[in-house]
Amino acid sequence: MNSWLRRVFLSAAILALAVGSAVRLGAQEPADDVDEPALGAAGPLVEAAQDSGAVTDNGPARVALFRFTNISRAAADDWIGAGIAETVASDLAGVADLSVIRPESTGAARVVLGGGEATNGGNGAAIEVGRQLGASWIIVGAYQRIGDRLRITARVVEVATARVVRTAKIDGLVGELFALQDQLVAQIRDGLAPGSDQFAAFGASRVPIGTAETSDAAGFALPPGILIDGPPPPVAPETISRNENGGATIRAVRLQALVVDGALDEAVYKTVPSFGGFIQTEPTAGAPATERTEAWVFFDDTNLYIAARVWDAAPESEWVVNEMRRDSANRSQNEGVAILLDTFYDRRNGNFFTVSPIGGRADGQVSNERNYNRDWNPVWTLETGRFEGGWVFEAAFPFKSMRYRPGRSQVWGLQLRRRVRHKNETSYLTLLDPGLGQTAIFQVSRSATLVGLEVPARGRPIEIKPYVIGDVSSDVNVSPAVSNAFGGNVGLDLKYGVSQNLTADFTLNTDFAQVEADEQQVNLTRFSLFFPEKREFFLENQGTFGFGGSSGRSGDAPVMFYSRRIGLNEGRRVPIVAGGRLTGRVGRFSLGLINIQTDDEPVSGALTTNFAVARVKADVLRRSSIGAIVTNRSALADSPGTSQTYGADATFAFFDNVAINTYWATTRTSGREGQDTSYQGAFRYDGDRYGVAAEHLFVDAQFSPAVGFVRRDDFRKSHGVVRFSPRPRAIEAVRKFTWEGAYTYISDAAGIVETREARGRFQTEFESSDTIDVSYTDTYDFLKEPFTLTPDITVPVGGYDFWNARTSVRFGQQRRLSGSVFAEHGAFYGGTKTALGFGGRGPFSGRVELTPHFSVEPGLSFNWIDLPQGSFSTQLVTMRTTYTISPAMFVSALVQYNSSNHGLSTNVRLRWEYQPGSELFIVYNEQRDTLSPQAFSELDNRTFIVKINRLFRF
Repeated sequence: MNSWLRRVFLSAAILALAVGSAVRLGAQEPADDVDEPALGAAGPLVEAAQDSGAVTDNGPARVALFRFTNISRAAADDWIGAGIAETVASDLAGVADLSVIRPESTGAARVVLGGGEATNGGNGAAIEVGRQLGASWIIVGAYQRIGDRLRITARVVEVATARVVRTAKIDGLVGELFALQDQLVAQIRDGLAPGSDQFAAFGASRVPIGTAETSDAAGFALPPGILIDGPPPPVAPETISRNENGGATIRAVRLQALVVDGALDEAVYKTVPSFGGFIQTEPTAGAPATERTEAWVFFDDTNLYIAARVWDAAPESEWVVNEMRRDSANRSQNEGVAILLDTFYDRRNGNFFTVSPIGGRADGQVSNERNYNRDWNPVWTLETGRFEGGWVFEAAFPFKSMRYRPGRSQVWGLQLRRRVRHKNETSYLTLLDPGLGQTAIFQVSRSATLVGLEVPARGRPIEIKPYVIGDVSSDVNVSPAVSNAFGGNVGLDLKYGVSQNLTADFTLNTDFAQVEADEQQVNLTRFSLFFPEKREFFLENQGTFGFGGSSGRSGDAPVMFYSRRIGLNEGRRVPIVAGGRLTGRVGRFSLGLINIQTDDEPVSGALTTNFAVARVKADVLRRSSIGAIVTNRSALADSPGTSQTYGADATFAFFDNVAINTYWATTRTSGREGQDTSYQGAFRYDGDRYGVAAEHLFVDAQFSPAVGFVRRDDFRKSHGVVRFSPRPRAIEAVRKFTWEGAYTYISDAAGIVETREARGRFQTEFESSDTIDVSYTDTYDFLKEPFTLTPDITVPVGGYDFWNARTSVRFGQQRRLSGSVFAEHGAFYGGTKTALGFGGRGPFSGRVELTPHFSVEPGLSFNWIDLPQGSFSTQLVTMRTTYTISPAMFVSALVQYNSSNHGLSTNVRLRWEYQPGSELFIVYNEQRDTLSPQAFSELDNRTFIVKINRLFRF
């Protein structure tokens, strides 16, 4: 590269880095003064063009380049250091037989720039990083600007001896920066060129990565080709090392065996140091946690063990522990510790676990740092206990329950979260941005690094789970009517480890009778309702099939794969004959394949159908991905025709808070020709103080993914949101204010405006976790065809202007009574609408805590609509009661009344996990019609079911 081109390239790179630094550092406080200039060592990464595997004696020599430190500390001059490092890296990359390890933007180690023949004491952290990477030398440096004068200093340190083998000092004007950089490079380059003294000594001093020689001090070997994204591994007997950026590296310790009893009385808890030092995100971001947590990570040939001593100065009577049931959404609002394991160390995906003081637990999967599937249910063991200063837990995670990279020596990601719910405090093992909110732990890229772990040789594990089911049912909606008919069936689920990273699942005579009934909804819009998936087979690895950055709840954006299209039709179950699924990773690719065969269902008219889905995603850059999806349906819901969907998508994540999502898709459906495309581009910045989002979405009139979900078609949508969320320090009771404005513009293909909406919202979040929310929405909606609200009321074609004002109060989960109370009033299609309600969804549902074992979750929603065409009201009443006998057994009842369909439904379930992975279900379902003139209600259908399965692991 000639000098002119190189300078153009470097100028563009410096500008990009300067903009990135401004976004990343905008809200940071100035660093404390230091006595000596400190050089921050970024976690070096091998340049893509270079070999990033283990070093061999025949490969090129390596030099690790660390970030140049801005001694003057003026943020406006940070770009200078970026330019110096880029120049040095680019020029040294042209030296024959030399491989350059470039600095990455976040720091890992710190070294001190001194004079003379420095020893390991001055450069130990950077030398250790260089040793891990198989580098023969490291380059560290600094620069200082005073007015228009600039001084640049650098030195080359030999890794094997910790000896400074070359120094450089350049003085000049800032305006002569390029010339100064060239002088600096010339001095460093001459010392590392083939034939120099340092290069001649290369063969005798270098050490391969991943051997015992690289890790003697730490007491373990790193796997070949793995670069640690964080500080150097801790030196035994220590179990944690940290850097100035809040990152951490944890050392796992091998032991013979551990009795998981929640006592923490084994000798290992005294001989192995614990790690802790949790950092708050709420209420005081960046401050040390107010309560101490001592944690350990152990392993043997069968399990990974994570244990903690969780200190709490408050008496147990003040702890918020009101949920013991496994996987309950309300578990997240209890006192507890959450664990994230990034078993592939891809810094994107992970396995998630939570534990509470009373033994409550949950598990799930995180994909692409945003989508969470809480219905993954691996086999693992948990025991909790008490001590005078708090509570303890021990958890054992069988290696058979997880997938990971090939090889015995492993590096994983690890994150721990501590919630002190009675204080409304959240803290993490590493430093995280408070703007990430409830999903901060899903930022896999910011988790700690777990080293020293060795896994057993993995064969081809097999899990077989047969089931037997018996039922008694009545149904008056079929012909002829059925009364107390006995039935039964048998089936089988099989899981097979195709390879270390790929798992195949097979299902025969699949049955989902034990699944809880859907929660009823009232629909006052002209679009279809979306109901979430609840069936375990489709929920496991659900994130693999997510498309376009969407988790399936993205409002108007189509969902390309909506698993409820399989085995359900018009609200009735469709028999699933058999099916298979293949999921996992191959290198940087995530793969997902599904093939399901269903039988016909005469009542709903469903035909025998084959469903197929193929999904592939490739990891690119640091936290981004590109992918494609193909779906096929052999018979449509109401005709024998076929349908295919083809799509490509990309998700780009930058820094902690910036994301760009985009997709393009097309469908081929029998009877629909042309106008069959959809695409989207979306940008989101979610900082703690500021937020901005923008989206453009296009859906053609004939776009119809028959294995997906489309809420509305034939539209072009532009949407924007801005948010300001300050934390007022002067008001002690308030944690955060939020002002938000949003604007949506939707038109059809002819350019006719269909929907125009402007919304303003103000929210106050208190330190108690209670919130008050006020919003105002101004809407224009154009009806191209009549809109039927009830059988007696139809809104005619035309344009309608209406407004809506809403206020809500949400009570925090630490209260005996929690949930949201809301009221709203406004204009509605030429009339008025008033609504009142109580409840919520997910972890913010309405709840009355009676004991930690017994809870009631009420939900109320009332609407009063007065239109020129007539008046009507709707009532939706739900009541869920749960009695948790133990974390492995519970009884729940969900009773719902919906005036829209005049239905009264009851769903009662008992679930007992009598041994890990094996369950007994007893279920009672009943649906009644409340319009019966003979009685309060008349039976529609009723079923009593007993199902038992047994897990066999080989």
